[in-house]
Amino acid sequence: MDAGEARYELVISVDARRSGQYSDAEKPRMRERIYRVLETAFAQAGVGRDAVHMEDRGDGVLVSVPGRIAVTRLLGLWMVEVHENLREENRSLLVPLGLRVAMHVGPVRHDSRGISGRAVDLTCRLADSAVARQLLDRERADLVLAVSDSLYLDVVSAGGKFIEPARFSQARLALKEGEVPAWFHLPGRPAPGIGPIAPEEPSAPAGGPAAAPVGGPEAALAAMDAALAARAAAAAGRRVDDSDGDDEGGADRYQAQGDLSVHRNNVYQQPVHIGRVTGDSHRKD
Repeated sequence: MDAGEARYELVISVDARRSGQYSDAEKPRMRERIYRVLETAFAQAGVGRDAVHMEDRGDGVLVSVPGRIAVTRLLGLWMVEVHENLREENRSLLVPLGLRVAMHVGPVRHDSRGISGRAVDLTCRLADSAVARQLLDRERADLVLAVSDSLYLDVVSAGGKFIEPARFSQARLALKEGEVPAWFHLPGRPAPGIGPIAPEEPSAPAGGPAAAPVGGPEAALAAMDAALAARAAAAAGRRVDDSDGDDEGGADRYQAQGDLSVHRNNVYQQPVHIGRVTGDSHRKD
């Protein structure tokens, strides 16, 4: 095949949860489990291993599936088998393996080193998105599936064997390429609730523009109002409501600025002078 010729294929990105926390001795076993889960699922779904392209990503796998294999088979039966195989692997593990899987169909170019194209980039972004990561943790799930908006509209929304569109939830992601919609699914569960999600990119340095939170203009305005209120409270040295319950007895929290001094639960045994000494006074209270 001509390396410059793009072919429309299904791209699948698979990433392991918190792969950086595995030690050097544990990572080979983690990788073995990922490949065992995926390759067994291909066999169970009737997809020959030699019919798909697979690239190793260290803590995951990048896959492209040619158009002659029905996308519905991968979205339906293959995902069911991946989920069941993963659950079987995790039965013997104290720390379960978690996988983030993303899918998108688009033009893919092959060369001697692998695959490339915007379709590949988008698929990897979906698997690595904050929504996928936090859904996996918040719901204590083994597996989360993210699909592009076009794949949902073209394939998922029509349903099919093991494909239930009502069990997908939409979210808008702030990716490097801009804001894009995507759909998320936790196999074996109802449609997940997409609650507050942290921004995709690290927050900007102090004084710089803040990253726009996921959730639309309303969420962005609410976050801005909260930030301005906190900044004003800090500048004035006044009380800031402490709602996290860290202080004993629900005590208020103060931001000390300038000459403001905060003292809590202190017992003084003699007269104490608090503050700066000005003028010619040499008091040492």
